[in-house]
Amino acid sequence: MVDLKSQYDKIKDAVNASIQEVLDTTTYINGPLVHEFQKNLEQYIDVKHVIPCANGTDALQIAMMGLDLKPGDEVITADFTFAATVEVIALLQLTPVLVDVDIVNMNISIDAIKKAITPKTKAIVPVHLFGRAANMEAIMAIAKEHNLYVIEDNAQAIGANCKFSDGTKKKAGTIGHVSSTSFFPSKNLGCYGDGGAIFTNDDALAHKIRGIVNHGMYVRYHHDVVGVNSRLDSIQAGVLNAKLPLLDDYGKARQDAARKYTAAFDGHKNIIAPSICDICDCHVFHQYTLRIIDADRNALMEHLLAKGIPCAIYYPIPLHSQKAYADTRYKEEDFPVTNQLVKEVISLPMHTELDDEQIKFITDSVLEFLK
Repeated sequence: MVDLKSQYDKIKDAVNASIQEVLDTTTYINGPLVHEFQKNLEQYIDVKHVIPCANGTDALQIAMMGLDLKPGDEVITADFTFAATVEVIALLQLTPVLVDVDIVNMNISIDAIKKAITPKTKAIVPVHLFGRAANMEAIMAIAKEHNLYVIEDNAQAIGANCKFSDGTKKKAGTIGHVSSTSFFPSKNLGCYGDGGAIFTNDDALAHKIRGIVNHGMYVRYHHDVVGVNSRLDSIQAGVLNAKLPLLDDYGKARQDAARKYTAAFDGHKNIIAPSICDICDCHVFHQYTLRIIDADRNALMEHLLAKGIPCAIYYPIPLHSQKAYADTRYKEEDFPVTNQLVKEVISLPMHTELDDEQIKFITDSVLEFLK
């Protein structure tokens, strides 16, 4: 699904030099390379504060901790996403409110958000799924009307743009009150282990979060807030520093591969391929996900795997159907789109090193099955 070896071969000198610097200086955690990466990322995404941490799940949890949400507060998020999004809500004893997604972009449904708001609602967590930015303009308008926090889950869409009706653009992850991202190796900006970060333009919130990630300390052995231990390793920061200047090129390579995929599938009665907006760059294709209509999606997956083509189903079970998050409040009729998508979606290989020969072999194999 992701060719990290070929990607590494192109940047190995920079990566190896950064790793050697850490080994030579023994600044293994929160060292100079971490601070350098923090500043570089702040400049790239145009946000005042980047707070690195140990992984993307921690980032989302810490973002919520910084907002002083209370047990029982309701937090609205998408039903069709990875479990980490709802996991941290539950861990903090908040009340997850899962809602359906949009059939076209697979991101959280604006109408579903509006219907789910109650007097107990305190926050919305939009997930920029598969690399496509959610409708942040509408979400921020809802949040303003109801005095809600917006916490962007940007684990899959770093580098994507959100375009507003006045023509302006902002990077995904810089629009809500606070945002989280992941640097898991397969992400568009991935390190060689675990890593994450929190973004915000709020000075006071940033200060609080910097304490939370470090055991609640601003001065050593003075614990001013309840915190956790979640810091970015310097070696991972060195890897990320080597990749960050190439992130836009990585995004273009993914978009180019997506165009070729989509062109090959154009007009096929059994395939709905993702669209690409060249004007706004709102999709950076963390995943290239098809919908298979009136055909056997699972048999297609077996066909591709038999040919040595990696593929995956993201996600096979809705969160509202997971044992850990089941709730009598949820009715199947509330999730028609999610329940449809889990039966239709299949993701094909998507990374920066895909070449025309590979794409042709993959698309020919899909079309061979669906002829």
